[in-house]
Amino acid sequence: MKNSLVSTLLILIGSFGFTQENRYSNNPAEAKFITADYERFWKAFDKVEETTANPFVEYLKKASEGFSPYVRYFDADTLYKTVKERKGDYLKSRYVLDGLGEKETEIKDVYTKMKDWHAGAQFPPVYFVVGMFTSGGTVTDKGLLIGAEKLENLNGLTGLVAHELIHYQQNITGKDNLLKQAILEGSADFIGELISGQHINKVPFEYGTKNEVKLCEEFVKVMHKEDYTDWLYGTSGKDDRPNDLGYWMGYKITEAYFDRQADKQLAIHAILNIEEPEVFLKKAGYLEKFMTDE
Repeated sequence: MKNSLVSTLLILIGSFGFTQENRYSNNPAEAKFITADYERFWKAFDKVEETTANPFVEYLKKASEGFSPYVRYFDADTLYKTVKERKGDYLKSRYVLDGLGEKETEIKDVYTKMKDWHAGAQFPPVYFVVGMFTSGGTVTDKGLLIGAEKLENLNGLTGLVAHELIHYQQNITGKDNLLKQAILEGSADFIGELISGQHINKVPFEYGTKNEVKLCEEFVKVMHKEDYTDWLYGTSGKDDRPNDLGYWMGYKITEAYFDRQADKQLAIHAILNIEEPEVFLKKAGYLEKFMTDE
């Protein structure tokens, strides 16, 4: 997204109910970080000026197991055109994974904290891929995907992986609407921050804190709609709000729920397995007074 590293295409993947029981290890030490797609991209990149053929056809054709479910959102010709138009932007991330080894240790420490909170957590592979600046991170049933072209350094990588890790654990059901999607995203921010100590959506959170009452009044009027405009993945330009205020709103709802629970580990389990977002909202109590005044 414009103001964060989080995927603009998460909504296309669905609600993360992967039925991935025992699919991957629950031992943080066994977590894998796969850079094969990233390396193949740069080999294709270097061929752009050497041949008239499109080298990204092969790049997408040979996508790794983790990248392959996402390839359908790509077109080799569009990728080729984007690379030629934004060559300088791509080059900013060419060597960004050189320090990945050190970050792997840090991320595995975060995974250990996740297991402390949620014993059933699984740790799928993390795939580093290169796309068209549309997605900083997302998940599929094959694992976590990080859009390396959006990384100019690794400073926020741990928080980003933590956010996507939570998405992988989530099994949130209920009617698809703004409320559900905001809770899905905001709860990933909340638990991701809890285990990593990093917050990846600072701009919408700063704006949300400054405009809390106004935004709460607005949200309760639109939260049952399937239109996410002005809250997730894009704004209409009607005011000065940043992208992704839904992350902030979902975080605040989740935080309120968590604070009300005596058993915090049980609370984390409940947050990961919300059956009905409307019921969860009522238990959280965050928007209660605004719904009464509606």
